[in-house]
Amino acid sequence: MDTLETTDRTQNAPAGGRQLPAAAATSRQRGVGIGMMLTGSASNQTGAALGALAFPAIGPVGVVAIRQLVTAIVLTPIVRPRLRGLRKDQWWPILGLVAVFSVMNLSLYAAIDRIGLGLAVTLEFLGPLTVAVAGSRRALDIACAVLAGVGVVVLTNPGPTADIIGIVLALLAATAWGCYILLNRTLGRRLPGLQGTAVAGLVTAAVWAPIAVTWFAFHTPTAAAVALAVACGLMSSIVPYVADLLALRRVPARVFGTFAGINPVWAALAGWVLLHQSLDLNEWIGTGLIVISNVVVSARGFTPSKDVTGGR
Repeated sequence: MDTLETTDRTQNAPAGGRQLPAAAATSRQRGVGIGMMLTGSASNQTGAALGALAFPAIGPVGVVAIRQLVTAIVLTPIVRPRLRGLRKDQWWPILGLVAVFSVMNLSLYAAIDRIGLGLAVTLEFLGPLTVAVAGSRRALDIACAVLAGVGVVVLTNPGPTADIIGIVLALLAATAWGCYILLNRTLGRRLPGLQGTAVAGLVTAAVWAPIAVTWFAFHTPTAAAVALAVACGLMSSIVPYVADLLALRRVPARVFGTFAGINPVWAALAGWVLLHQSLDLNEWIGTGLIVISNVVVSARGFTPSKDVTGGR
């Protein structure tokens, strides 16, 4: 979810009643914020791994359906999205987000099922990277795009044994993520706060409700699979949402964007620990090249004077 907020930095007072110097308070705030970002990203990828454990019983479609429903059930009472009074120019990007949410999650989970968590998430990160460098004339940004392209070739190792379908699904998820960023940017100008994204999440859940009923009529879920999918929804949507929202009040946007690049690393670790999916040397190298490209572009995408928070 995207949000733009400007918040005041608060100073913490120790037990003795003496306030910490402003620099120390700011340093502590940023340390806490970075810890929250790392927690949110680790939770996101761990949740995806738990969801993948439910694939044998209910498949990616079942996991995505439950995730969308869980997200709406938990977040709707918090954000309280308003459906009445929305104009046509507000509904179009909302409906666009509904389509993007569905395509992004379903294609990513289907890709995870075929090529593994680490590879799928790494390729998905090409989406925000493409948006960041699109239209840029800076030589470093262009170099990062080329570096990411090399990373894709090294990562996927095209050949007769490459899972082309899985790679295409991950790239489709990347495209959907890029569209998500652009649509959210448009919607953010037409609706205040998180209203637009929350409405889109609620409508997405409504769209997925009949899909879930139909799917589970032919794929009887087990209690363990449902529990794993619910955990996926909580850890991949709710926990990152809360963690990012709190983190973005403590760190500048450029720091948030830079640390977001660690997600593919968390994904590789979660895949290794929970799914027993190890990466070959070329896959680690390709992942590293794409991560470096994202970090450099994100770090240069904001000037030091900016302290406006925002994130995915």
